[in-house]
Amino acid sequence: MGLDPTVYVHPTAICATDKIGAGTRIWAFSHVMAGSEVGADCNICDHVFIESGVRVGNRVTVKNAGLLWDGVTIEDEVFLGPRCTFTNDPRPRVGFPVPPEAYLPTLVCHGASLGASVTVVCGATIGRYAFIAAGAVVAGDVAAHALVVGVPGRRVGWVCVCAQTLDEGLTCGCGRQFEPDGAGGLRERP
Repeated sequence: MGLDPTVYVHPTAICATDKIGAGTRIWAFSHVMAGSEVGADCNICDHVFIESGVRVGNRVTVKNAGLLWDGVTIEDEVFLGPRCTFTNDPRPRVGFPVPPEAYLPTLVCHGASLGASVTVVCGATIGRYAFIAAGAVVAGDVAAHALVVGVPGRRVGWVCVCAQTLDEGLTCGCGRQFEPDGAGGLRERP
């Protein structure tokens, strides 16, 4: 394969695609299938599985034992905690397999963070800079900057781009201020 010389693939990892961006590191026992794409400066930790058809942006971290299935798109600067799991088949049955074109796509937008053991049910869009707490189950769309907890996941607050919780006035301790974005989420005030 013609990988950039700055890409590191651990000797025990399987990397079957040459679509890996410069500076990316793929650690022990991970499997990145042919037909997937991983951007530049990513950190793909031990025991991660990235299936064909997955698109991972730049500067993404996928911690140990993450599972990314066909139909999942991860934008730039996303954090996926240990054992973060995605689904893609809305009605899995061994006797009645769904063809890949019927999988429901999932999108994790720029800057979002998903904690340890988060499960994302297929078809969801997780908005920019959303923060999904450890153990939550995402079964629908998540607004930009939403703080989501629980099973099923529900919004309990808002977070800044720096991941601090916003106060009632939608202001962060770091000095940033936010306002409704018209789509159910927030955007930073200019």
